[in-house]
Amino acid sequence: MTLHLTRVSLTHANGVQALRSLDLHIEAGEQVAIIGPSGAGKSSLLNVLATGLRPGNGELQVLGEQPWHLSARQRQRLRARIGLVHQAPPLPPRQRVITAVLAGKIGQWGLGKSLLNLVHPLDVPGARAALARLDLHDKLFTQCQQLSGGQLQRVGIARVLYQAPEVLLADEPVSAMDPVLAGHTLKVLCEHAREHAVTLVASLHAVDLALAHFSRIIGLRDGQILFDLPASAVDREQLDALYANEQLQPSPPPVLPLSVQIPRC
Repeated sequence: MTLHLTRVSLTHANGVQALRSLDLHIEAGEQVAIIGPSGAGKSSLLNVLATGLRPGNGELQVLGEQPWHLSARQRQRLRARIGLVHQAPPLPPRQRVITAVLAGKIGQWGLGKSLLNLVHPLDVPGARAALARLDLHDKLFTQCQQLSGGQLQRVGIARVLYQAPEVLLADEPVSAMDPVLAGHTLKVLCEHAREHAVTLVASLHAVDLALAHFSRIIGLRDGQILFDLPASAVDREQLDALYANEQLQPSPPPVLPLSVQIPRC
């Protein structure tokens, strides 16, 4: 079992309860999409899985370890095996793209090697190959401040691909991309996960993309799992219940007929 949560709850410092006694089990190599309305707890769940947030209650196991029973050093080693793609990647504006991508290995490199990489990129071919998968090979030496939002998201993804983690968590990784580019980018993520036996969990705003690219869909609302089903079993009634009373949220697209769905990873 790669990811295992038993009755996990999380309350933020402002008193908002993000997760409520949540049970979740994800096997090694699975590709799972998490959908749900704004404020459902999707980002909080991914940050708990990434060991960035400590649950208030319950048990969390990641890659066979209980992260909050480990020492700080052991927990850092565990985190090096987990990749997290942020919706808005925390990239310094003046940092070059190559440096941003190679930073994916900081958790595996020593301090000296990491500092050297800041002034002299240590693996130009590796960074170029990761960017090429996302059609960004020509941006290798561009400053991050010169990129669009969608390009920045792809640089963040390239960094995690270069990191080569065992668990890849992606928080709204394509929200700044147009539908065609978003679909292509998710295809790259899923192909990478399949080729390298990586466990992939992504939160997505676009229901149609989740259904098209992932075989397992988790519907999250108010910090609880409303459904956990194969994509082919998710119907309009379940989506209506998931997004009920979300006046500011566009209606989720209808479930695509299986005959026209894009092949999943």
